[in-house]
Amino acid sequence: MSTAELPSILRGTDLFRSVPAEDFEAVAEASRIRVYRRGQVVCTAGQPGDTVIVVVSGRLKVVVRSADGGERTLTVVQPGGVFGELAAVDGGPRSADAETLEESRLLLIPRKLVQDICARVPAVCLALARSLAATLRRLTEGASDLVFLDLPRGGEGAARPAARRGRPHPAEDDPGAARASGRRHQGERQRRAARLRATRLDRAARPGGDGQAGGVARPVRQQLGARCLLP
Repeated sequence: MSTAELPSILRGTDLFRSVPAEDFEAVAEASRIRVYRRGQVVCTAGQPGDTVIVVVSGRLKVVVRSADGGERTLTVVQPGGVFGELAAVDGGPRSADAETLEESRLLLIPRKLVQDICARVPAVCLALARSLAATLRRLTEGASDLVFLDLPRGGEGAARPAARRGRPHPAEDDPGAARASGRRHQGERQRRAARLRATRLDRAARPGGDGQAGGVARPVRQQLGARCLLP
């Protein structure tokens, strides 16, 4: 790729904006630009994480998939965003799939080169730590959302023990009613979880919408205004 083009690309990212000018030539020689069609898979979980990916243009969704075909979008990486930082730290494989949402131009920087720059430039190393911390915070809060969506509401759960001290709950005398009540509450929890996920993914995938330009993609929870998830 062109050395003249590289500074503007790197300066547009939180992770690489502190890379010294003398390293631009080495990055340009070792890296490559690739163009992906809309819906094209960039990488899959388990593949070697030998590059850090910068989104030059377009958008990239990062997803995890279950064995039965279920899919959950972790984040949407906007132009200037970076994907694959985890592999640069631990040398492990990809932890999630990445797929383009539109035609995208991606800069692939070798992991070893990123590690060398981090060892010499503390500002880049700190930016990498911040990026990983943001990912950890996003995933932690996403996990807590899923856990607490599965619990009964506070008023309902707190009222039952008090009621049982006076008299049995009606469902306790009727196994059929107990099963029906359980199915009803489970359905309500699933609908609340589905609405929450749909709202987040709709806003995250909206073109020019809630994603962050010029840096590492913001967590979906931030994009929705809750103000705090990769790979």
